Amino acid sequence: MTATHATANVATAGTLDAYDRSELGTQLQLLGGDGSRHRAALLSAPAFARPTGPLQSRELFAAAHVIPKVTSETVPGAPADIDWDATLNYRRQLWSWGLGVADAMDTAQRNMGLDAAATRELIARTAEAAREDGGRVAVGVNTDGRTEDTLSLDEIEAAFLDQLHFAEEQGVTPVIMSSRHLARAAQSPADYLRVYDRVLGEVSTKAVIHWLGTAFDPILEGYFGDSRWQTAADTLIEIVTKHADRVRGIKMSLLDADAERAVRARLPEDVTMYTGDDFNYVELIREDTDGSYSDALLGAFSVLAPNASAAVQALDRGDEAEFSRILTPTQELSRQVFAAPTFYYKTGVAFMSWLNGHQDAFRMVGGLHSARSLPHLSRIVELANASGALEQPELALERWHGMLRLDGLLEGGQA
Repeated sequence: MTATHATANVATAGTLDAYDRSELGTQLQLLGGDGSRHRAALLSAPAFARPTGPLQSRELFAAAHVIPKVTSETVPGAPADIDWDATLNYRRQLWSWGLGVADAMDTAQRNMGLDAAATRELIARTAEAAREDGGRVAVGVNTDGRTEDTLSLDEIEAAFLDQLHFAEEQGVTPVIMSSRHLARAAQSPADYLRVYDRVLGEVSTKAVIHWLGTAFDPILEGYFGDSRWQTAADTLIEIVTKHADRVRGIKMSLLDADAERAVRARLPEDVTMYTGDDFNYVELIREDTDGSYSDALLGAFSVLAPNASAAVQALDRGDEAEFSRILTPTQELSRQVFAAPTFYYKTGVAFMSWLNGHQDAFRMVGGLHSARSLPHLSRIVELANASGALEQPELALERWHGMLRLDGLLEGGQA
């Protein structure tokens, strides 16, 4: 896999000067990768305003995570014990910024702590909350209801359809996710064509097809029948073209901007490209010279909902420069959250949720709050502060410094 990285500089205090980001008179204590210490001025939060109506120029979905009960057994192998109030409130604040919620995706720790029963309850509860709040919801449909490593194509189709029917009963948009079972079982592109024909043939409205790259799940090597994305894309386009009346869009998560543009150019007219590229979303959402662009379904936007909303509100006003000024500084933060091994990016999502006051403790199902190092988390803090992603800077500083004290890296009264 080739990852193409757009150039992005770390934001400085003046990057978002339209929002008068002042220094708050307090110093963040930070760690280098070698254990060295340095400081940065804590900056005020940008004065982003929630939209008064739907976002117009782009459709955004944020792939949201789940929040476990603080006292639950958040250890590897334990069943997920979810704090439903906190988890649903997290989704409500995403809706309040004009974003849709993509749920039961890999961000929610499917296959990494979120078991099948909790996944179904999550889908049902989020769908109910969306009906109450008028929010948009898309949910992952996979084959992971079956616990065996290998399944026949018939069994794969049945597993997909079981989850598809459940999702549609909840009134949400299904996202047909890349299946580990299918990656193991398929012998040729024809097997992918067969399975997707069967599944899409039973979609009652329109679905999104998810193409997930090996950075997120190495088991998916060769998905759609070939390890070369150009050849695999031929199979995907054949599927989409045949079922264009039942495909709402493609969520492409190969972390390759050139590949996404190439596939985007081949989609039928009414099929949307939702970028899943957490490394390059700014350039892909921004309109190209040929007038093309991607909408978004991103784990990064769960971390960056106010910034993403404000950026698209700027596009709605026809101000592309403001869009870039708001969103470009967040790109390096996202790349840090999604740094290799990328499949542990969920830790950064939950960490930012805790820093921003959306959950009471930095805890994750499956014990994944321990999947990243302190220097890695420190860099997230540094970049979030610089790019305007700390919604409550003083709270974030208090929580981060408390974490450092707990690990013996900060004196009791030091700030």
